[in-house]
Amino acid sequence: MPQNLSIICIYHLFLVISYARNISTLAKATTIMADITASGKIDCSRNTYETYIAALEKLFVISDLDAWCPAIRSKTAIQSSPKRSFCDPSIAATLLGVTPESLKMDFLTFGFLFEQLCIRDLRAYSQQLGGEVEYYHDRYGLEADIVLHLRDGRSALIECKLGGNGIEDGAKHLLKIKQLIHEKNQTEKQMPIREPDLLIVLTGGEYGFTMKDGVKVIPLACLRP
Repeated sequence: MPQNLSIICIYHLFLVISYARNISTLAKATTIMADITASGKIDCSRNTYETYIAALEKLFVISDLDAWCPAIRSKTAIQSSPKRSFCDPSIAATLLGVTPESLKMDFLTFGFLFEQLCIRDLRAYSQQLGGEVEYYHDRYGLEADIVLHLRDGRSALIECKLGGNGIEDGAKHLLKIKQLIHEKNQTEKQMPIREPDLLIVLTGGEYGFTMKDGVKVIPLACLRP
C-alpha cells in the first residue's frame, strides 16, 4: 500500500474510533483532534480534520445533530455545538468492539447507542414529511435528546430512555421546556414560538402509554412501519 494511502486509512480509522468514543456527546473538535493525536502516531491540523469530517459525511458514515436554539433562554445559556452522531449506530458499536453481553454491563454506552438508534429511525421515517432532527440542551441541565420538526410546522420534543427508570425524569425535562416556551409567548407576544405538538419519551420497552401529564411513552419498535 502506498505510504500516503496508508496514512489516509490510519487517519480515517483514528477519527471514526474517536467519534465512536464520543458518540451522542457534545465533544468539541479540539477534543476529538487531541484524541486522534494521543498515540503519537499521527498529526492532526484543523484543516485536515475538517476535510476528513466532510468526507465521512459524504460517505454517510457520520451525521452530526445540530442544536435547536429557540429564543427561550439567553443565547449564552444554550448549547450550540453539534452532537456527535453516526448515520447508523452499528458502525459505532463495531468500532467500540461491544457485544450484547458487554452492553449489559455498560448501560451508559448502551444508552448512547440507543439514542443513536432513535435518531436514525426518526430521520428515516420522517423524511417524506420533511422531517428535521435536532437536539436541545442548556447550561441549566434542561434537555431534549431530539427535537423533531415537520414541514407543516408541527414538532415534538423527545427524550430517549433505554429502560423505564428514566421515564419520569425525561418527561419532566420535556414539560419544563414546553412551559418555558409558553411563558415566553405570554410575555413576548410579538415573536411567539410554536409550542411542541407532542412530548415523547422513546423507550426500549414493550408497552406504550400516555402519562397523566400528557407525555407519550412509546417503544422504539412501534415507530417501524
